Amino acid sequence: MDHDLVTAPLSGIAAGDSRELDRVCEEVAGALIDHGIEPEFTVTSSDFAADPFLICADRYWRRRLLAGPTVEEAAACGRWLVAHVAAADRPTVTGKWASGYAFITRDTVQSDTELALAALQLTAEPDGSVVRFAALYQASKLQANFQFDALRRFIEGSPLMARCPAGDPLVAAYGAFAALGSRSSSTAYGIELLDRAWNAPDRSRQVTDICLHALWAARPFDDQGELLRARSEQALADHPDAHIFHFRLASGLRICERFDEALDAIDAALAQLPAIGSRGSHGLLQEQYLRERHTILDGRQRAVWATRQQHLWDQQDAANQELRSTLESSTVRAVELVAVFTAAIAFAVGSLQVTLSGQLGLGDRLWLLLALGGGLLAFSLLTVGGAWFLTRRRS
Repeated sequence: MDHDLVTAPLSGIAAGDSRELDRVCEEVAGALIDHGIEPEFTVTSSDFAADPFLICADRYWRRRLLAGPTVEEAAACGRWLVAHVAAADRPTVTGKWASGYAFITRDTVQSDTELALAALQLTAEPDGSVVRFAALYQASKLQANFQFDALRRFIEGSPLMARCPAGDPLVAAYGAFAALGSRSSSTAYGIELLDRAWNAPDRSRQVTDICLHALWAARPFDDQGELLRARSEQALADHPDAHIFHFRLASGLRICERFDEALDAIDAALAQLPAIGSRGSHGLLQEQYLRERHTILDGRQRAVWATRQQHLWDQQDAANQELRSTLESSTVRAVELVAVFTAAIAFAVGSLQVTLSGQLGLGDRLWLLLALGGGLLAFSLLTVGGAWFLTRRRS
């Protein structure tokens, strides 16, 4: 069947009608697949929302990768991309296709043996961009499955990754994702790779997305939430309409326990999520965002409960302190009272004996009473003073 006849509907479709655009592009892509025709048109933009030729090509290669989810098929996609996508738009399309096709085929990861055989064929490929696309497709699969150690081994040992340009920020971003999630790598090394990718002068939106995903998926470390929050805010400064970056910001704020701000961020992510069906994985993303929103609300409720409990504990602690102080003071006063009362009784008994017995004269008896009273008074004062000194030292 003639290629131009199959693709003719793409030229007459209105870009403003999203549902009609989806339908026509899907039908054209299906017809190309059914007749074994590879698209021959040229893509001159990276507008995945309105360019019918880019959307059709996206649907076409989506179907091919779903049918054959291998690095060999990804390499064929890379060859088409190099030949048919304008150079200015190629980096954006490369990143989006490599990660997007990897995500929808993440349940079919090739074995090390299959990858080794594929690498033998692809390393002879004259265009390194084709090999790079295949390598990024495989790396994105491992990222989508959170296979941190497998991704690290692939980056460090695969001949496919070796064909990527030196200092490629995408490779550094994937390395950061593997290092921050793996228990066999240090967090410091992962942060070093992350900074290398983040500070690259040609950092793309795809690199930014992988870096934020790396921080989100990392093993917990100090200041993780603050770093995720700060980097997400930087990403939103460059891409204010990126719903995924609002989602990452919400996660960072939640880890920092700034729940009200996190709720605003996740609501912004939900509001900006485009409802364009399978082109944007709307259902999967909305489900993930709603789970994050539920987690934020749960954390907010727990924080309110913890604040109330802390207030009650503070009140109880203050009451316990007051009761302890009262008991200690009462005990000391009781000791002082007993000492005074004992001295009074001893003086009364002693003075009675002196008064009623013996042959002493009045003056001698008075001196004896004064001596007895003075001694008992000194005893009382010593007891009261000692008790006051000991309780004062304790306080």
